[in-house]
Amino acid sequence: MDWVVDFESKLGEMETSKVANDWKKRSIYKVYACSKDLNQKAYKPQAVAFGPYHYEDKQLQMQMDAHKRRALHHFLKNSGKPLKTYVTAMQSVVSELMASYDILDANWQEDTFLQLMLLDGCFMLEILRANDEIRKPEDTYGNYGGVADPIFSYHGKVYVMPYVRRDMLMLENQLPMLLLVTLVTIEDAIQGEDPLLYLEKMILHFINPNYRIPLAEVPVNSLHVLDLYRKSLLGLGRSKSTPKLLPLRPSTERKDEVGIVLSALKLHESGVEFSPTESLLDISFHRGNLKLPTIIVDDTTESALLNLMAFERVHVGAGNEVTSFVSFMDNLIDSAKDVSLLHSSGIIHNNIGSEKAVANLFNGLSKDMTPDPDGSVEKVYDQLDDYCKRQWNEWRANLMHTYFRNPWASLSLFAAIFLILLTTIQTFYTIVSYHHPG
Repeated sequence: MDWVVDFESKLGEMETSKVANDWKKRSIYKVYACSKDLNQKAYKPQAVAFGPYHYEDKQLQMQMDAHKRRALHHFLKNSGKPLKTYVTAMQSVVSELMASYDILDANWQEDTFLQLMLLDGCFMLEILRANDEIRKPEDTYGNYGGVADPIFSYHGKVYVMPYVRRDMLMLENQLPMLLLVTLVTIEDAIQGEDPLLYLEKMILHFINPNYRIPLAEVPVNSLHVLDLYRKSLLGLGRSKSTPKLLPLRPSTERKDEVGIVLSALKLHESGVEFSPTESLLDISFHRGNLKLPTIIVDDTTESALLNLMAFERVHVGAGNEVTSFVSFMDNLIDSAKDVSLLHSSGIIHNNIGSEKAVANLFNGLSKDMTPDPDGSVEKVYDQLDDYCKRQWNEWRANLMHTYFRNPWASLSLFAAIFLILLTTIQTFYTIVSYHHPG
């Protein structure tokens, strides 16, 4: 029975091991196999690999490794500091950088890992800066190949950077923000500005150009690009108090009684109106008005949302706002007619053409999804259910949709009411004159 003692001691070693103690440092994860089985392409970079998880992909190496080395060369040349200066600075944080990755092959030694971080980190920084500086076809960036450069030119901004942007929003393709902050700090070229705030502004301009930077000029301490993108969808660091939710029935009980939320079209027929808002935290329902965040649906939306939900699933404390939003939209959208209604209400901006394709996208996103039963939108579910159960709301909606949708229908309704009143008055006087002829 010696194996029992040995087995028990190993269990204790696992509990106190460095791996267990590093859990709180992890922020970049491998996506669960069950999620990948549903959509392999959404989690695998197609243009460029960042970090160790897809480093050995031969196709990606052939596409971008030469450009990564060019970017590192130009970065060092522009900074005026030798490579050794950066390596020395990064050696002090290499253990934290390596701990950021959930699964790191034992073959990764510190030297090879630092080399990868330097190549990928400088390449990402150069991409971000080129995106900021290049605006017109004749614009160029740095001392690269000018307008003929395949990456750092207007041509690259139009034809290459959109694919780099999509790959930067994949969970397995992240670089720790600590890496970028360290590089920018050693470079010392931003004239006293906070390095993290400088980076977050530049990253947001690249991955979410429609987002308006809040007035409060403070960094939000993001873990990596995907985390920053998620926080931008939540409104970043704006001081907005989240309403305290009332105690709710368990989700299983609610679903037994109510089922899923009605589709957008059926809600509209019950008197619900839709209006756009800015943040995923702003989903609310009040007096027949359902507020939903505006979402631009394009070719990158599916991949971005899937990776955001994967991050919420594996990172402890991340929250569940994106998962809850996708689940809510899946309930609202059953068909192309629902998409059309939400589009006309300013909620969905359709950049992929077919409204049916948008409906299929949201319906497909909810597969293998486990939203939090006590999430932030559960109160909205109950409020919508209570509202739709009131028959008067549906009658009023039918009246509005039938007779007040256009002026001619309204005129005909008023004319009918007027004629009924005249007929009633005439009948009244006829009866009175009959009984009191004098």
